[in-house]
Amino acid sequence: MDSNRPPNEEHLDEAMVKMEVNLDDISGEWLGYVMDLLFEAGANDVFYSPIYMKKNRPGILLQLLCSQQIVNKMKEILFTETTTLGIRYYPLTVHRLERVFKKVHTEWGTVTVKIGLMNGQEVQRAPEYEECKSLARQHNVPLKKVYEQVWKRLDNEG
Repeated sequence: MDSNRPPNEEHLDEAMVKMEVNLDDISGEWLGYVMDLLFEAGANDVFYSPIYMKKNRPGILLQLLCSQQIVNKMKEILFTETTTLGIRYYPLTVHRLERVFKKVHTEWGTVTVKIGLMNGQEVQRAPEYEECKSLARQHNVPLKKVYEQVWKRLDNEG
């Protein structure tokens, strides 16, 4: 990554790694705990999927995306906090859109919206979930109503 470039500018990040492990003897609670640890340690993304392993044993494929600089920390967490005996990891390039942040005012409060730009044109937008959740709980309204109002205000501004 070019250190002279602003971090939210559209770019290719060629210093990424995808890591994965197959797990066949771990509880859902442990998976949630491990996911939290991986995110806290700097993983960009963590997800798991149901799989079938040899002898048709049900299992879980845990995958994560991180920068090359923190691969050793991710390996430490995976080996000490899961039941895996081996980790696969692959170098990966990620195309990241330019990101800008806009504040949208709703009747319940302000929500930050992340807007993704490709070649200077808006192609993605997403309200910040935690802010929407907080407003929904604070004002005892359905989460979907908060999202609907954010979308409506965005559409009326554009």
